[in-house]
Amino acid sequence: MLSRRKLIKRLSSVPLLGGLIGGLPLTADAAPLAAPKRDLFKELGIRTFINAAGTLTYMTGSLMHDEVLDAINGGAKEFCLLDEIQDKVGEKIAQLVHSEAAVVTSGAFAGMTLGLAGILTGMDQKKVEKLPHLDGTGMKTEVICQKAHDIVYNHALTNTGCKIVVVETAEDVERAINEKTALMHFLHIEADKGKIMHEEWVALGKKHNIPTSIDIAADVPPVENLWRFNDMGFSFVVISGGKAMRGPQSAGILMGKKDIISAARLHMPPRGFNIGRGMKVNKEEILGMYVALEKFINEDHDKVWKTWEENTAYIENTVKAVPGVQIDVHVPPLGNHTPTLRISWDPAKLRITGKELQESLRKGDPSIEVGGGGPSNIGVTVWMMKPGQEKIVARRIKEELSKAAV
Repeated sequence: MLSRRKLIKRLSSVPLLGGLIGGLPLTADAAPLAAPKRDLFKELGIRTFINAAGTLTYMTGSLMHDEVLDAINGGAKEFCLLDEIQDKVGEKIAQLVHSEAAVVTSGAFAGMTLGLAGILTGMDQKKVEKLPHLDGTGMKTEVICQKAHDIVYNHALTNTGCKIVVVETAEDVERAINEKTALMHFLHIEADKGKIMHEEWVALGKKHNIPTSIDIAADVPPVENLWRFNDMGFSFVVISGGKAMRGPQSAGILMGKKDIISAARLHMPPRGFNIGRGMKVNKEEILGMYVALEKFINEDHDKVWKTWEENTAYIENTVKAVPGVQIDVHVPPLGNHTPTLRISWDPAKLRITGKELQESLRKGDPSIEVGGGGPSNIGVTVWMMKPGQEKIVARRIKEELSKAAV
């Protein structure tokens, strides 16, 4: 064995001392520690919170799964042609949702604009270059929708230069249809407020050879809605990608008839002679949206629903222990179809308003965002919470309501 003196002498003669750590050669086990990841939210002073309100755009929608982030990060490391990735991903998505064709868009709103634009122009590039200026082009100029379905997001349709013609009954539709009619548009989340239901709407369109579209932006779950309306015969369907499917918040899907999707893509990047140039979706989002859709379809939805019910029940049982509190659990039948808590209280027993409770939860640690905020109520959903956050939310709501007791 080497004596201590001989060992030191030998080590002192080893070249490239810059490659030594503590006088010993650098090995894989002794690799330098990676620099800590930056917490940009903390660094920039941006408040983060527990989401007990739902998939709201102003709250940045939903959180992407790790598989989606892996797809995005992987996609960022290679070049490809934008049209080719849309071709390949579109084919896969179309198979999953029972449509003839599909394309990833920059949200459902963009999908509405692009779908209608495709109907107006077909594959005629000269017409594509004209939108939204329809006068003198020979293109159609009107979209029919029910009064209850004429919401602010229909601006996506008027962006093409078309105007909305509002109807209420099937007889109104018959009278409204003319040579200018380009599309009949339906809004699923307001289906129960209109007088014409999905099947009749599609039948009316087919009777007069008018394309029909449907906006289902926030309308999964149930997962079956992803193909239900394609199977029903709507000409095109749009959905948001960054809500329940937990894809990129800035992505969505336009799916439907092959000729419409092909024409819609003339209005999308990489082409720049169109109204959709600003509706760019990158390769990372396209891959992320595909993986998110695939994962969502293959989830154990019964298991997920049971977890939502259990977490909802935990909050209900915790909060209702406060005297004067009433809790109603319901599931919206159309959009945002998940267990939802309405927590209300007797203002004579608890001196706090819904807005005040919202603000107290927002300013707490951790910060919590809830919905509602009526005179004496708030709304809570659990589906966007991380595991265990339902306990934090339940405890904090109970604390704030208990403090307000008269």
